[in-house]
Amino acid sequence: MKDSKFWVKKISLIPHPEGGFYKEVYRSAEAASAESLPERFSTERNYSTAIYYLLESGDFSAFHRIKSDEIWHFYDGEPLNIYIIDNNGALTIKTLGLSEKDNVYPQVIVPATTWFAAKPVGSFTLAGCTVSPGFDFHDFEMADNKSLKEKYPEHSEIIDKLTH
Repeated sequence: MKDSKFWVKKISLIPHPEGGFYKEVYRSAEAASAESLPERFSTERNYSTAIYYLLESGDFSAFHRIKSDEIWHFYDGEPLNIYIIDNNGALTIKTLGLSEKDNVYPQVIVPATTWFAAKPVGSFTLAGCTVSPGFDFHDFEMADNKSLKEKYPEHSEIIDKLTH
């Protein structure tokens, strides 16, 4: 059986700033101009980007947000819970994986500008993340525990568990 160490080595994953391991595998050659994008983008963005992303048991992707939609794809391991706080403050937990169980799906969509975090249910999860307009670290905002809890006090328990 493949484990997380197999995948880290096979696809040359490196540590990700929000937790886990990743590797960018696609960045479109073409880009959309800043004028053609919503105002939240100050410069041009590639049409799309894609990464491999791996989390091991005990790791988590801390609450953060980006300016683009992000589609998560399940590849291997065990399911992954994705915690999404929408712009109205509603918390949704979506499970990424392959299972006959209800509410477990091979793709999960995280809408632009929503706060989200992820944590594996089991030993590890290998996923892919596709972002459009393409990911740029200028669009990445890591959540501050105190500020996020002040804005969404009803979610303090999960925010404490999934922020650094």
